[in-house]
Parts: sequence; structure tokens; C-alpha cells
Amino acid sequence: MTSTIPARRAPEAAEPAGLRRTLTTPRIVFLVVAAAAPMSGVVGSVPLAYAIGNGAGVPATFALAGLILLCFSVGYAAMSRHVVGAGGFYTYIGKGLGRPLAVAGGLTAVLAYTAAVAGVAGAFGYFAELVSAAHGLVAPWPVWTGGALALTAVMGYRRIDLSARLLAVLMVAEVAVLVVLALAIGARHGADTLPVAAFRPDTVFSPGLGVALMFALISYVGFEAAALYGEESRDPRRSVPVATYTSVVLITVFFAVISWAAVGAVGADRVAERAGAELGDLFFHLSDDYLGSFATSVMQVLLCTSLFGALLGLHTAANRYLFVLGRERVLPVSLSRVHPRHASPYRASVVLSVATAVVCALFALAGAHPYTNLATTMLALGTVGIVGLQAAVAVAVLVFFRRHPDAHWWRTRLAPALALVGLTGALYLLLDNFPLVTGTDSVWVNRIPWLMPVAALGGLGYAAWLRARAPERYRAIATAQDTPDL
Repeated sequence: MTSTIPARRAPEAAEPAGLRRTLTTPRIVFLVVAAAAPMSGVVGSVPLAYAIGNGAGVPATFALAGLILLCFSVGYAAMSRHVVGAGGFYTYIGKGLGRPLAVAGGLTAVLAYTAAVAGVAGAFGYFAELVSAAHGLVAPWPVWTGGALALTAVMGYRRIDLSARLLAVLMVAEVAVLVVLALAIGARHGADTLPVAAFRPDTVFSPGLGVALMFALISYVGFEAAALYGEESRDPRRSVPVATYTSVVLITVFFAVISWAAVGAVGADRVAERAGAELGDLFFHLSDDYLGSFATSVMQVLLCTSLFGALLGLHTAANRYLFVLGRERVLPVSLSRVHPRHASPYRASVVLSVATAVVCALFALAGAHPYTNLATTMLALGTVGIVGLQAAVAVAVLVFFRRHPDAHWWRTRLAPALALVGLTGALYLLLDNFPLVTGTDSVWVNRIPWLMPVAALGGLGYAAWLRARAPERYRAIATAQDTPDL
């Protein structure tokens, strides 16, 4: 099996790209859920949702976000049974809405995922600096970020099942600690641990619902990545749908239950005020109270490993986009090279690692704060792009099944339509509240989301150029295997 694709060879002829089918359904789930970074989501996003969102209604807000994304997953999974590849949004949009929009979606996905990777790298550096300093090891955040990016580059260069094993260990550890915290709260408060007030309509549908929903959706970034591993799955027809559903359910249940237990521990009428005062320390203080200082130290370390897991998971997803766009010659064909021994898209991984390092270095040289500037801005930008792409995929599902014999009133019609409504509303909330996410009033920073439509318009223009000047390359855009042929 060749490790490169000749520059003048049609992409269709290079379809056995060298990616090996080593991923089982559980491994895909670990890759996807780890990208959602359960520990860092709880420590970072949940207190903000309490403080400037709908307070005690946050657990119900996670349930609402989960319902929206489950509706999206229904159509997404239905389409995954007919289309399999490593192209994710790019391929799905192409199959449903045509090649020009596929290119627009592919370039937008590359920008969104690269921004998300850089944002997580900045957050890792910030928290690693704080945690290490608390234990007597002093090093500035660029050192920690650089080390994490180097380790991510090594893992991305090697076989993907190795990354999946590491992420499984890290994710189980961070989830276990937070579950133990919830159990400790339950042991002290009994039935009051999960107060009914958190799900009362007047609590949930308060004026801060939109902001809380925005923070909830940020916690799901990357859940749709299961489809990116279709070519590396042993049974993609089954694994991709099951992994997608499982990931959404696990993320929803986890965040809803942990945030609900915290409401019970603090009190429904006091949680917003206390979260506003303590922010990222809220769950550490709860751990001190219910589990002791040793458990809190463990949580602090696992916060860093959680962020590394998210970094590795998002990096793995992003380099699949570069790989496929290179294989289909939308981007340079060298990005599609597969390592002869590790069967990894190593060239795409290296390029992504360098790009991420450059972004982080620019922020560091500018003296920007790694969390309030780099992390928040890049993660917000990535979330805007990914939610916009999810909305586009919901439309693609509706169009793809419009005259398809497998069309179904729920799976391919109503569920994607409901998802489209929810995702469009979420995108509006993200854009309307972008300054809240970035934490700055800077006009230039808050105009960064315009990079997404610029990337999409550039993709449309590039597709038009390919159609006129390189028709063979244009016809190969958004190609994918058909599952019955696997």
C-alpha cells in the first residue's frame, strides 16, 4: 500500500489512502468525548453559565442542548450509513448541497478546528502554569503550551489507536473524580442533592437562558467528529452512528448531573451569586469541602490532563480535514501522505502542529494573556464555525434525503429540521454574546467571527476557479465511499 499520492494522479485512484481500520466503537467514543474535555468544561464553563446565565437552571439547559444535538445526530447518523470517509462536514455538505459549498465548508472547518486547537493549547498553558506553581514548579505558560504541542505532534504522528488509548485513561480519571464529588454531595444532602427547582420552567426560561445555552453548546465542541474516523473504523456503518449517539448522551448526562449536584450543594437561590464570586475556583472549593485538599490537588492535575485530552482529540479531528482536502487536491496533495508504518496522516498532523504553534507564539510575543485572550478568543471563534457547519449539515441531510428511498419522516426530515432551528438560534446567541465569551470590548477581537464567512466565500470562489480551470479536480471534490461497498 503506497504512502504517497502522485501529484498528477486523480484522487479517485488513490482511494486506499493507507488509513487502517483499527478503531472500535469505544475508541471512537473516547476520541470524541475527550475533545469535549469534561473536567475543564465543568471547571471553566459551568460556573460562568451559573453566574451570567440562568443560575440554577443550568442543568436543564444542558439537557436542552443535548436534545438539540440529539436531533442533529439523528440525521447525521442516518447520512453516515450512506457516506463514509474522513471528510466529516466537508463530505456531508458536498453530498447534500454540492461541491462549491463543500469547499466552503471544508475551509471553514479547517479554520474552526485550528482555532479551537490553539485555544485549548492556550488554556492548557495557563492552567498548567498555575497548578505547577502551586506545587513549587515555576515555568511560564509558553513552556507548558510548547510542551503540550510537542507531545500532541508526536501522538498525531503515530497510530491513532495509541491516542485513543491515552485519551481513554485520561477521560476515565477526570470523570471518576467528578462522579465521586457528586456522590459525596449526595451522601451529605440526600434527596436535596438534585433540587426540583433546577428544572422549574420559571428557573430554566429566565432571561439568562440564551447565555447559558451558549456556554452549554461550547462544551459539546467536537462531538460530531465520529464521522471523521469512518475510514479508520472496523465497522463504520455501525460505529459512526453508535459513537455519535453515545457521545452526545454521555456528555449531556455528565454535565447535567454534575452541574445539578453543584446546585444542590450550594443552593438554588445562591448558586449564581457564589459562582460569580468564585468562577473557576467554585468546583475546587466544593472539592475541598466534600472530599478534602488531596482530592482538590488531584482535580487540579486532572484539569490539565483534561485540557491535553481535548487538545489531542481536536488535533486528531482537524488533521483529518487537512488529510482529506489534500487527498482530493483542494489543498496541496502532500497533506494526504500517510506514514508507511504508523498509517497516520502524518504530514497533515505536522502542518497543523506548526500552524498551532505559530498562533500561540504570536499571542505570546504580543504579551497576550493565555486564557482571557488566546483561549477565549480562539475557542469562541472555533465554536462559531463548528455550530455554523452543524447547521449547514442539517440542511444537507434534508436535501440529501429529499428523494432518497430511505427517507423517513423523523430521521431524515423532522429531526434535522428541529436541529436546524436549534442550531440557528444557538449561532445567533453565540454571535450576539461573543463579547461575553471573549471577555473583552475590543472591536477588533469581537469582529474575529467574520473570518468564518470570509473563509466560506473564499471556498466558493476557489471552487468556481477549480470548475473552470481544473475540472477533473473539481469532479473529485467531496467524494466518499459508499458503505455497501465496504
